[in-house]
Amino acid sequence: MKKLLASLLLGLGALTLGPLALAQATAATEAVSSAPVAAPDATPAATAPAAPAAAMATEAAPTAAPAAAPAPKLDSGDTAWMLTSTLLVILMVIPGLALFYGGLGRSKNMLSVLVQVFVIFALITVLWAIYGYSLAFGGDGRFFGGFDKLFLKGIAPDTLSGMLPTIPEYVFVAFQSTFAAITVALIVGSFAERMKFTAVLVFAVLWFTLSYIPIAHMVWGGGLLGKDGALDFAGGTVVHINAGMAGLVGAYMVGKRVGFGKEAFTPHSLTLTMVGASLLWVGWFGFNAGSAGAANGSAGLAFINTTLATGAATLSWLAGEALHKGKASMLGAASGAVAGLVAVTPAAGFVGPMGSIVLGLLAGLVCLWGVGGLKKMLGADDAFDVFGVHGVGGILGAILTGVFASQSLGGTGGLTPDTFAMGAQVWIQCKSVLMTLVWSGVAAFISYKIADLLVGLRVPEEAEREGLDITSHGETAYSR
Repeated sequence: MKKLLASLLLGLGALTLGPLALAQATAATEAVSSAPVAAPDATPAATAPAAPAAAMATEAAPTAAPAAAPAPKLDSGDTAWMLTSTLLVILMVIPGLALFYGGLGRSKNMLSVLVQVFVIFALITVLWAIYGYSLAFGGDGRFFGGFDKLFLKGIAPDTLSGMLPTIPEYVFVAFQSTFAAITVALIVGSFAERMKFTAVLVFAVLWFTLSYIPIAHMVWGGGLLGKDGALDFAGGTVVHINAGMAGLVGAYMVGKRVGFGKEAFTPHSLTLTMVGASLLWVGWFGFNAGSAGAANGSAGLAFINTTLATGAATLSWLAGEALHKGKASMLGAASGAVAGLVAVTPAAGFVGPMGSIVLGLLAGLVCLWGVGGLKKMLGADDAFDVFGVHGVGGILGAILTGVFASQSLGGTGGLTPDTFAMGAQVWIQCKSVLMTLVWSGVAAFISYKIADLLVGLRVPEEAEREGLDITSHGETAYSR
C-alpha cells in the first residue's frame, strides 16, 4: 500500500514539478516508503523532526538569506479611517470647542471666543505645514526633530508615512495638524473675556513653537519621553496637560477679570455649551480611535473605551454634584463628559473596557474637585476651567494609564506586554507628567511675557466692561 501511494505521488510530481524539485520529491517519497509505520503514540507532525527533503534543502543552502520583510503598502481601509478621523477632530475644534467655550462666556464676549478658537485653528494648521511637522516628526533629536521636512519638502501624494506605513504621509500630516491646533485652542478658555486678540495670536505662535512641538516630539516623534517608555495613546501629556498648564500660567499672568469674585459670571447659553460638548464627544472618536493609525482592533478598543469612560465620568460628576449641591446640572453633565474624554485619552488603546469605566468614574469626581476646591486653593481666574478639567484630568489619566494597562486588570500591557511592570510604568508616567508640567509652564511664561512686551496682554478696563465682541471685533453675537 505504501509503495502504491509513493508511485502516485511521484507521478503527480512529474507533471507539476521541475527537475530539481522532482528530484527532491523523489528522495522524500523513497524515504516515506521505507520508513516504519508510526506507532499510535508517535510524535505529532507539528513537533516531528524536519522531513528529509527539507533537511536536504537546508544542507544544500546553509547560507540562504531569510525572506525579506514585505514592503510598506497603502491600505485603502486604513487611509479612509484616518481621513475620517481627521475630519472628526476638526469637528471637535470648529464648531465643537468653539461652541462649548462660547456658551460658557457672557453674551458680550461670545464672538470673541468663537473667533479666537477659529483663527487659532487656521493659524496653527498653516504653521504645522511650514515647520511644525518637520520639527515634531522629521528627525530623531531628544527634544526637537529636524529641518528636513520644512514646507513639507520631499512629500508627494504617493509618499507613505514613516510613522504609519499604510497611509499617505499627507494624511498623517493633516491628522497631526488637528492635534496641534486643538491643543493651542484649548488654552483660550483660561484667559477668555479679557485678553487682546493680537496678544492671543502672538502667544499662540510662540507657545506652539516652544511647547507643543517639543512635547509632541518627545512623546510621539522618537524623543526623550517616548524612548523612556511613556504611554500616551492620544494626547494626555501632549495635549491636555500641556494645554492645562499653559492655561493656568495664563490665568495668573493675564490677571482676573474685572468683577471676579464680586459678580456672577454665569454661562450665557448652556444650550450651546451642551451642543459643543456633544460635538466634542463625537469628534473625540477620531481623536482617540484615530490614534490607532489604522482600522484595526486597537481602534476598536479605543472607540469603546472612549464611550464608556465618558459615560462613567458624566454619571460620577453628576452624583458628586448632587451630593454637594443637591441638584444635578446640565453644565455638570457636559463638564463630566469632557473630564472623562480627557482622562481616557492617554489610556484609550492600552486599557480594557472595565478599566476605562473605573477611570471615568474617578475622573468625574477628581475633576469636579479640580474646578471647585482646587481652583479656590490656586486663586486663579481660569475662566472656563482649562486646568481644572484638562490639566487635572490629563494628569489623572496619564498616571492611571500605568495602572490599568496591566494585563491583570484587563489592559494590553502597553508597548512591551512581555515585560510590563505596573510599578515601573507608573513611575515612567509620573516622570512624563512632571516633565510636561515644567516644560509647558516655562514655555508659557516666556510666551506670555514676550506677547505682553510686544502688544500688551489685557484690553483696557472700559473695553472689558463693554465686551470684547464690540471693542475688539466690531460686531455682536446677538441682535439687541
